Order: sequence, then C-alpha cells, then structure tokens
Amino acid sequence: MTDTVSIVTVRLIKSFEYRTFKNLLMRDVDPQQTVAAFKEQIRAAMKVTSGMKPFLSVDYDTLKVYTQAHGAKACSWITNNLIINLNHDEWIMEDSKQLCDYGLSKEE
Repeated sequence: MTDTVSIVTVRLIKSFEYRTFKNLLMRDVDPQQTVAAFKEQIRAAMKVTSGMKPFLSVDYDTLKVYTQAHGAKACSWITNNLIINLNHDEWIMEDSKQLCDYGLSKEE
C-alpha cells in the first residue's frame, strides 16, 4: 500500500468573465510533495491530456482548496462567482508548503 492520494480534481480556470474552466483529474498524487512540485505535475499532465490545448496558453499560478473528500464543499453559494469561491484567501496554497498541510491525504 502506498501513501498516495487516489484522485485529486484540479479546476483550471481560463476566464472568470466567461466562466471558462476545465477539470483535470490528477492520479497518484503524493501528499508529501510541495505545492510547487504539484503545480509542475499539473503543467506536465496538461501537455499530454486531450482537450487541454486551449488551456495551455494561460499562466496558472495559484492553487486553492475548494473541497475535500468526505467533507463539505467550500461554500460557493456565498459568492456570486460560480466557478470559484473568492471569499477565503486562507485557502490559497503556498508553494513552499506540502499538500498534506492543507488536509490532502489518502482516503481510508
């Protein structure tokens, strides 16, 4: 048994104005890796995943926790923006921290 998370869904937002986004499923994510390393893993996966070509032109620089397994969604109904909750800046992930610092862990 490994210490990897089964699947992490990453929501890539291309345009807030037009609500253009696409979900990318990341498999076998190590919760001990840094957020910066996970961003690089996402960029690499985007290059080989079909349907991502229109999203490659955007410089994605921020990750934010939106929901966790067996937990509640991060109250998206509080804001008018339907693709991301803009209220909680404390949910923005810092590059130097590990994914497990934000509650990302293996589902039991």
